[in-house]
Formats: sequence, structure tokens, C-alpha cells
Amino acid sequence: MTLPLILFYAFIAVVSIQIIYYLSFLFSFGIKRAETRFKKEVPISLIICAKNEAENLRKNLPSILNQAYSNFEIVLVNDSSFDDTLDVMKDFSSKHNNIKVVDVKVSEAFWGNKKYALTLGIKASKHDFLVFTDADCVPNSEQWLAHLSGNFSNEKSIVLGYGAYAKKKFSFLNKLIRFETVMTALQYFSYAQLGITYMGVGRNLAYRKELFFNNSGFNNHMAIKSGDDDLFINEVANASNTALCFTTESFTVSEPKSSFKAWTLQKRRHISTASFYKLKHKLLLGLFYATQLLFWMLAISLLIIGFTWYWVVAFISLRFIIQWLSFGITAKKLEETDLIILAPILELFLISLQLSIFIANLISKPKHWK
Repeated sequence: MTLPLILFYAFIAVVSIQIIYYLSFLFSFGIKRAETRFKKEVPISLIICAKNEAENLRKNLPSILNQAYSNFEIVLVNDSSFDDTLDVMKDFSSKHNNIKVVDVKVSEAFWGNKKYALTLGIKASKHDFLVFTDADCVPNSEQWLAHLSGNFSNEKSIVLGYGAYAKKKFSFLNKLIRFETVMTALQYFSYAQLGITYMGVGRNLAYRKELFFNNSGFNNHMAIKSGDDDLFINEVANASNTALCFTTESFTVSEPKSSFKAWTLQKRRHISTASFYKLKHKLLLGLFYATQLLFWMLAISLLIIGFTWYWVVAFISLRFIIQWLSFGITAKKLEETDLIILAPILELFLISLQLSIFIANLISKPKHWK
């Protein structure tokens, strides 16, 4: 058997695996409709952990305070900031009686560890239903808390939301960041719908305090600087305790990074936690990324050597059509339709960047959450 034929058979296998993944995504999450569920408003503790976020707090806290929700407190956690973050928190607290401030001092044992600060915030909260977001996030509507909390039930103790990034005109980096965010959401929503939840995003996440303490909080991965959201959810989620919330009103919107360097450092922290996921999640996610990378490598190689190019083009087209359907329907749900036509280009850039980040993390691990 010649080398080109081996490559062609490998290419068919890779395309087949990719099609299975995208069809699974399409039929698990792609065709799922967003449901608005308003129930009796349960008391909520909204926890925001902030490090050097004075300006973002000034800008975004008013939108959070204006939530059309009857019973919620805001727990502001100052994680050893060295700007005016604590002063801003205290100023808001003096004007609003539903704001509680937790000031986390520098600790040698837990220096640079967001999980330690979050744990203190959770302990200080007075309600059992917890919602988490970041200081640089703004709710997409005044109904944000109502939409999230409506998904809690006797069976559902975790609610996964969508954390979008603000659109910036004429910015390829912005499109790449939003493409990666949609692809991540497509996967974690799909896996959760299939009963194999593996992560959530701390920009828009909710769970019960009881679940946190019954599973020893972050203790099992406290030494890992990142992963307060995905590692915890990876540990405690199961097929029956997780709900999805992706109504437009339930989104949060964050300011994206403005430079490739800053975004790459952020992604290095996020990707470094994946090696601590459960084995089944690592295998599924690893196979998806590996076949993405191999798809491009084999497709380009076969086209260059011209081996049965018409079959190669046919398989490339089939894979792109199914990817566009899966990604496109999801992008429409998440109000990211401008990304659909650029999906193949953005995918190529993203998997190249992810490969470089993976190699960089093998050489040195990112050490602090911020």
C-alpha cells in the first residue's frame, strides 16, 4: 500500500470521526430550543470575585443592581487588589444594603489563588442558591437572574449559562475570540445535553451552596490556580443534576482581550486545567481536537500531492457542510451569526494557536489567575 493511499484512508477516518462529532452536537444541542422558565423567585447570592477591577466594578455593578429580581444579595470579594477595588466595593456597599464585601488579604499559602478567595465569598453568602459572574461582565437583560434561577429544581442543582464577548468592528482577534467562545459553548452545552457534563464558565454559572460543601468545595484541586469553574463542574456534575440556560436574556457580555498576547495568556490558563478533567472527558475532547488538526494536515497534504483530489474535495465539502450546520445553528442561537461564513478560516487559526499553547504549557505552566 502506497503512502498516498494510507494518507487517504486516514483522511476518510478523520472526516468520519469529525462528522460523528458535529452530528452529535447538532442533534443534542443544535436542535434544542431555548426555554424560558419563570418560577417562584428563590433567594440568590450573587458572587463576584475581583482582583484589580475598580473601573469594571464602577461600570458594571449598576446593571447588576438593576436586576428585576426580588430577593438577591451581592457578595463582592476583593482578592488582594492593589488598586481602588476595595474602596469601590465599600462605596457601593454603603449605598445598597444588599451588598456584602469580603476583603481577602494576601496569604502566603494561597497567594494568587482565586479559589481561596471564592471559598471565603461562598462562606460569607447567606443563601443556598449561588450565581457567579466576573467584574468585567454585564448582564444582557434585567431578567438575567430570573432566567438562570428558573432552571433550579429538586433535581437540577447546577445551571450552565453562556458568557459572550462584546463585538468589536474590524478586529480579526475579536472574531477569533468569539468563535472560540461559541465552539466551547457548543461543546459544553452538547456534552451536558448528552448527560456527560464536563465544564461551565465562571462568567455565567450557578449552583447550590449545598452541592459545593457536600463535595468539599475546591479542596481536591485547590493547588491548581485555574479551574474554579470547569474543574469544579467536571467533578460534581452528573447526567441528572445539570440544567442549560441559553435564552438571550440570560447571557452575560464581557470585554474581550485587545491583544493576542493577553488572550493567549488567558487561554494558557484555561487549557492548563483540561489535563485534570475526568478521563472520559479528556479522551472525548482530545479526540475532537486531534481530528480537527489532522483534518487540515491531511486535507492540505492530499491536495498538494493531487491524490484523488476530487474525492478529497468531496470529503472536505461534506465535513464543512455538516460543521456549518452545527456551528451555524448554534451561532444563531448565541447571536454570533457574523462568524458563520468565516468558520473554516477561524477554525484553522484557532487549532494552530491551541497547538502552540499546548506546547508552551508543556514547557512552563501558567501560575496565577490574574
